[in-house]
Amino acid sequence: MSSARLTRRFFRRDPVTLAKALLGQTLVRVLDDGAELTGRIVEVEAYLGQPDRAAHTFGGRRTARNASMWLDAGHAYVYFTYGMHFCMNITADGAEVPTACLIRALEPAGGLDVMRRLRSGKIDPARLRDVDLCSGPAKLAQALAIDRTLDGEDLTNSPRIYLRRGRPLAADQIVASPRIGVSYAKEWAQKPLRFHDAASPHISKK
Repeated sequence: MSSARLTRRFFRRDPVTLAKALLGQTLVRVLDDGAELTGRIVEVEAYLGQPDRAAHTFGGRRTARNASMWLDAGHAYVYFTYGMHFCMNITADGAEVPTACLIRALEPAGGLDVMRRLRSGKIDPARLRDVDLCSGPAKLAQALAIDRTLDGEDLTNSPRIYLRRGRPLAADQIVASPRIGVSYAKEWAQKPLRFHDAASPHISKK
């Protein structure tokens, strides 16, 4: 696997193209103590910005919460939801074009013992299987200690979180389906904007 960090050029694509390209890349989180947690991206959703009823920037909405979604491509947009969970997106397109890709699931690759500790809560870490660690956007945020302190982080130069080049998936390895949990978005709820690795057992939902 390459150790090369992904650059701005990689992220400057429309969100659908970027979502597919993100599959197979490696998300790297470096904790304050130097511990490195890594996972291969296996599930992503695309959010198309102002026309997309499911996007936080639908209709041009701009708030303190979603400000990072308006940044240049390759920034982290981390939000808090349901009063208990963090979710991480990566901005697409370019500055002032508020589109992004939600990272929905990872295949854990490095630092699994730390991930188990971060994910465990009241659960015995030994009971958490590998597929329990990052198989969902809130799970992976917890497992990698991703919270609002990383909102707006530039993934092209951050020492705390970035993407490392992996092995992209071929078109026939990618499954497209409707996004999850956006039934409020009317016709946009059924658009096939969720993409996942057809062979991975680590996705959030079959």
